[in-house]
Amino acid sequence: MIEVRLVKARGGSAMVRELLADSGAGTNRAGFELLLDQSDCQDCGGLPVKPIILGGAYSGTFPVYLIRVQIPALGFDRRVRAVGASRCPSGFEGIACFRFLSRFHYGNFADPEAFGLET
Repeated sequence: MIEVRLVKARGGSAMVRELLADSGAGTNRAGFELLLDQSDCQDCGGLPVKPIILGGAYSGTFPVYLIRVQIPALGFDRRVRAVGASRCPSGFEGIACFRFLSRFHYGNFADPEAFGLET
């Protein structure tokens, strides 16, 4: 699980969301970094970009939005591409995909093309 803040378009307040950290979702070259509820993308004033076709657990054509995401503890505050979906994984409010997770050094040994855990 990874906790992020989505910045609302009106008023600048933040919505905290708990996302499933799924290193198997997408690749480092995927056209998206997060999968969120479409209403969250719209509430955050997400700027629509080119839709994307997905396969697997989420199959079909989905809208993609450019939204502002924060992780204050890491000093992360950037706009990222998020797929807007009508449903999220049970128990979570979205998915943090490989491309998003690989931005951070912990878990990938500073190699953005890999993901690993030290034991």
